Amino acid sequence: MKVAIIKYNAGNIFSVDNAMKRIGVEAEITGDAELISKADKVIFPGVGEAETTMRYLREHKLDEVICNLRQPVLGICIGLQLMCKSSAEADNGKVDCLGIFDETVQRFVPTTQISKVPHMGWNTIQPVDGNPLFNGLPRDPYFYYVHSYYATVGPDTIATTDYINPYSAALHKDNFYAVQFHPEKSGQLGEVVLNNFLAM
Repeated sequence: MKVAIIKYNAGNIFSVDNAMKRIGVEAEITGDAELISKADKVIFPGVGEAETTMRYLREHKLDEVICNLRQPVLGICIGLQLMCKSSAEADNGKVDCLGIFDETVQRFVPTTQISKVPHMGWNTIQPVDGNPLFNGLPRDPYFYYVHSYYATVGPDTIATTDYINPYSAALHKDNFYAVQFHPEKSGQLGEVVLNNFLAM
């Protein structure tokens, strides 16, 4: 099985590669459109800022590549956010994103002194259906988060997390899956999610 990890101007890509190695998969980190398109599975991870990252994707035509993929695709963290309709993480308050999912990305607004931004650390998810991405997980499983922006809850939401307000912990439409948490930093349960994706 050929697994491609999309290489672009975002951090944390190599930690995903290391997580794949831990579960016995040799992935290829690449920004090459042909290699990405021919892979059996594609992972779109990263940590970064939406506006500059979308600019990079468009300049390198990776936006078109990602949207045209027909094999299973997994977005992680900013990968999830960039797969949404738009993000508030921009100088003018809005940047158009890939539009794969119908949800929009908003910034957390703290409501108390203890609700700090970014949302950083462990939190539970609540799956909203029997999606195969979550096969074998216990009730209210914990995953690791680091983010200041979140995807709203909408028709593509397959799991939620509550921090300041409920938001989409995971999204799914057609062959596209995405998680806001970091499975590569979430220990054994994160490996369960990665293996479930690879089994699709």
